[in-house]
Amino acid sequence: MADDLKQEEKKADAKKAVSTILKVILGLVFLVLGIWAIFAWRADLLMGIRGCIGLFLVLAAIITFAIAKE
Repeated sequence: MADDLKQEEKKADAKKAVSTILKVILGLVFLVLGIWAIFAWRADLLMGIRGCIGLFLVLAAIITFAIAKE
């Protein structure tokens, strides 16, 4: 009975370890793809950031006015 429980625990630990390894590998793949996308579309990324600066400043102003109103 105790041996069965130990074997089940070992199986569960092995499954957990494999799951963790797969998640780490998937995370590394996404990280590499993200870095590649930044380099590949650098000009478009910078244009998007420049386009968002105005919207960010408007949002900051609205939040500032809301805080000042209190």
